[in-house]
Amino acid sequence: MDIATTAQRISSERRVALATVIGTTIEWYDFFIYASAAALIFKNLFFAPAGNSLGTLLVFATVGVSFLFRPLGAFLAGHYGDKFGRRAVLVITLICMGLSTALIGVLPTYTQIGLAAPIGLLILRIIQGLSAGGEWGGAVLMAVEHAPNHQRGRFGAFPQIGVPLGLLLASGMLALMSGVIAPGDAFMEWGWRIPFLFSIVLLFVGHWIRRSVEESPVFEEIKQRKSNSKTPIKDLFKHHALLVITAALVFAGNSAIGYMTTGGFIQNYTTNPEGSIHLPRTAILMSVTLASACWLIFTWISGCLSDKIGRRNTYILGWIIQLVGVLALFPLVNIGSIWSVTLALCLLSIGIGMTYGAQSAFYSELFPASVRFSGVSIAYALGAIMGGAFSPMIASWLISSTHSTNSVSIYLVIMTLIGLVATLALRDRTGIPLGPDHEQEQKQHPFSWQK
Repeated sequence: MDIATTAQRISSERRVALATVIGTTIEWYDFFIYASAAALIFKNLFFAPAGNSLGTLLVFATVGVSFLFRPLGAFLAGHYGDKFGRRAVLVITLICMGLSTALIGVLPTYTQIGLAAPIGLLILRIIQGLSAGGEWGGAVLMAVEHAPNHQRGRFGAFPQIGVPLGLLLASGMLALMSGVIAPGDAFMEWGWRIPFLFSIVLLFVGHWIRRSVEESPVFEEIKQRKSNSKTPIKDLFKHHALLVITAALVFAGNSAIGYMTTGGFIQNYTTNPEGSIHLPRTAILMSVTLASACWLIFTWISGCLSDKIGRRNTYILGWIIQLVGVLALFPLVNIGSIWSVTLALCLLSIGIGMTYGAQSAFYSELFPASVRFSGVSIAYALGAIMGGAFSPMIASWLISSTHSTNSVSIYLVIMTLIGLVATLALRDRTGIPLGPDHEQEQKQHPFSWQK
């Protein structure tokens, strides 16, 4: 390979890395800005007549309901992504997510239009769920299928770090508005809308970057060979249904814990005026922002480490660290100081990152090329429902029913162990060829008990 060709390849790889990390950051900024605002703002502006306890459950239900539409988004994106390519699907999901987020920023509240306000909020959240369901699989495959074989974990970590970056940006924007630009009543009156409207700017940036990236080389090869599946969803569930469920359980163990912060539960628990802990809203947002930075760092470490020791071993290490973080979470949070809450969230984020960074490469290496977009997207979406969709609501219900955070800790320990067991059930296929000419090899022996 001559110097010019090598330089061109490196430039292309850098563009792909930049496009996937910026694209997913924007998508998840849009998704998390809602989840963060739900606990702090929407309970009062859109669900006030329901009261504090029921209003909290309802607003967390709107956070969770979008997850129910993720599989539909994954089905649609997987079908068209496996038939027509990864890039076009990514552009469409970015536009849908950006527009729905911006519209939330101009949505009238309950006092202005009554019941139509929470209904409108729910509809826009559903559109966010559809977009998120289609986004992740496409971004992951663009990164991993462009990557050199020995660097799939590192390249796959780029779309993964877009998630904590999105949370960091969302929490930072809300903290800036709440603490500096529009403090006090101004934040509840108009300041909360600015982070949502800011999505329009991010949408144009992300769209421009994603359109500059070439299609996945694996899909180009599939198209040239005319080996793309005519019915990818049907083929996926006919031949790989158990693999989809097992892979989904891996992510469920991560997302149930991750959405304790990204879904707004910890924010609500630590700032609730009627609760035992009542810390300042801006301080908690800053704690979540710092925890997001920890999540980002260890997501990157996890992806790179998986190229050295394998995806499965990286996950096992991550589950052990996550279990420690889960067991320490509420003992630290219930101390009631901002420093103990920050420490708890950062410790938890280390484990979340270590069970997240290797996921792109791990999932991509599980599924054959012809149904890979459908497989990774649907497994991810189902895992989000099984784990993260209603974990904030479940945690709120457990506390209201038992009057103790111990029940929540038990729930999170169980979800972590489910993720560990599902990981142990899968074979490490680090470095397996991803192209369509190795389809038969890709279909063989995905489970650890198979000879």
